[in-house]
Amino acid sequence: MLLYGLGRSGRGVARFLAREGLTAEWHDARPPAEDEALMRELGFGRGDVAGTYGTVVAAPGVPIDHPDLLALAGRGAEIIGEVVLAARRRPHLPLVGVTGTAGKGGTTVLIAHLLRACGLNAREGGNIDPPLLDVVDGAEVAVVELSSFQLERVPGLRLPVAVITNLGVDHLDRHRTVEAYHAAKLNITAGQQEEDVLVLPEGLNVPTHAAVRTFTPDRIALADGREVLPTPDLPEGIHPANAAAAVLAAEALLERLGRAPDVGTLAGALRTARPVAGRFETVARLGDVRFVEDSIATRTLAVEAALTRATPPIAWLVGGRDKGADLAPLRAAARGRVTRVVAFGEDGEGLAQSLSLPFDLLPFEPGMDGDEVMRRAAALGLAALGGPGGRGTVLLAPVGTSFDLFRDYKARGESFARAARELAAEKVGA
Repeated sequence: MLLYGLGRSGRGVARFLAREGLTAEWHDARPPAEDEALMRELGFGRGDVAGTYGTVVAAPGVPIDHPDLLALAGRGAEIIGEVVLAARRRPHLPLVGVTGTAGKGGTTVLIAHLLRACGLNAREGGNIDPPLLDVVDGAEVAVVELSSFQLERVPGLRLPVAVITNLGVDHLDRHRTVEAYHAAKLNITAGQQEEDVLVLPEGLNVPTHAAVRTFTPDRIALADGREVLPTPDLPEGIHPANAAAAVLAAEALLERLGRAPDVGTLAGALRTARPVAGRFETVARLGDVRFVEDSIATRTLAVEAALTRATPPIAWLVGGRDKGADLAPLRAAARGRVTRVVAFGEDGEGLAQSLSLPFDLLPFEPGMDGDEVMRRAAALGLAALGGPGGRGTVLLAPVGTSFDLFRDYKARGESFARAARELAAEKVGA
């Protein structure tokens, strides 16, 4: 077996194989020192990509059409990812798979939360931390967030319950066309059979052999129509569409295990749910002004949802590295809600100009300090809403990726949260 690509996923695969008493070789074009050290500790040696292997476990960051993977496949290797490895090594562990252009992380966490409330040891993992193979041991159910990258490498995967939160446009730099991106997403249901369940938003038609259950964001209910919780009763930061999908998925899994879902238990669990850090989270308040961190919002659907949910007037922090998102729906969502855009980062000015909204610009220079940029952006956002006595939302929903100033979206979100809290404390004490 060859592990192609290390990183977070590859490390999880390696640790799992070691616990299983299995060995493997590995290849990574630029392995971090800590990853090399882990491979030595586990006794895994470097592999030869010109060699012959029966199985290659490819990290999701490696395109499925990478020349090395194509060559390995041509020599007889089966290319899989961590999800298929988990399914094959733990065939009796039920897996609930969740994908979508937006909302998949929040829905994944929420399904696991609901199942735990119903008495199951449910663990979440996959595209969301931790890696899936770090949580499969001891779990009664694993709820897996699945990216389009992961779903490129799932031959033979059959999920008893699968969820597609929505289908929009994303990752065209990787998949090249919307059709290829959607085809990867739809692999989540490719192996499902009639006794399996696929949860979809109402109006989305997907080819599948599974039984389809649909949801709408305006009603959180079981499959038979019984309401679980009115949407206004959801905690702040829990999106109604995610809650509606999660209830149907939890119900389907409980039924699969021979358990009847209890409306009261599910309602109580929804009331105690908390948003995933970095996903439309209120990180500070100053009077009637909220600072909302949604650093992961780089996809059109996710940004549009953030603009719709934020309390106007909105000071919208936009920037980072442009990934080619469709801005037309964002211009419509911002109309009458966004007071001012604060543009930051490598492509912030270009994004702001394309949005056709009044904006303040933080000029960009390579090597800038990201924390200082977030402090200045938060301050400009507050000023746009009238300062400490104003009202509305300073919203970080940046459209662009984080890699111009930060190692990832989490670091960018944490930087904004620190800046917002410091700014709020400073203004209160002034």
